[in-house]
Amino acid sequence: MAVIEDAAVRAQPASMPLPVADSTADLIVSVLSLHWADDLPGALAQIRRALKPDGLFLGALFGGTTLNELRGVLTEAELELTGGAQARVSPFADGFDGAALLQRAGFALPAVDVDRITVRYSGLPALIHDLRAMGETSALAGPARPIRRDVLARAAALYAERHADPDGRIRATFEIIHLTGWAPHASQPKPARRGSATVRLADALNTREITGEEDG
Repeated sequence: MAVIEDAAVRAQPASMPLPVADSTADLIVSVLSLHWADDLPGALAQIRRALKPDGLFLGALFGGTTLNELRGVLTEAELELTGGAQARVSPFADGFDGAALLQRAGFALPAVDVDRITVRYSGLPALIHDLRAMGETSALAGPARPIRRDVLARAAALYAERHADPDGRIRATFEIIHLTGWAPHASQPKPARRGSATVRLADALNTREITGEEDG
């Protein structure tokens, strides 16, 4: 069985193809790396092409509410002290788009789950230190001016004011989107044709159906 691990599907420039031949992998797994992709739909399409029929893709990536607290206080502090703000936190995919992205890439039986995890830190410096140690600092393209010390200090104060627990520790949200999709195959279950049902939902649930007229 051909299995492609996360190292092979780490985010690459949109122009660089996935280093896996088409229809050669039974399983492709990507764990917390696809949020770095310049072209997420394109990366998923390449993964789909690399799978054999009935091959499975399992992926996890950071979602849209990740570090929303940090994004907010940095933007507000920079606007307040400099009159303008620059993006300091990388954008993340929206969990609600996951199934649509999988379908767009050609996956069958797409499934998406979302977990939100709250991690607590002693303060903003500890959070930033952890992000650097994880290799998860922003990698947005283009020139970026350094963050001034007074902006960081103001952001830390706003963070402590708005997102701290009674013990003084601040909260940071990490949203993880879990993606599951299969390469199409004739053996997979297919949705029934619309209108072809032979059993009423009310009968299956052992309840009485209320029509629109009765409801009114």
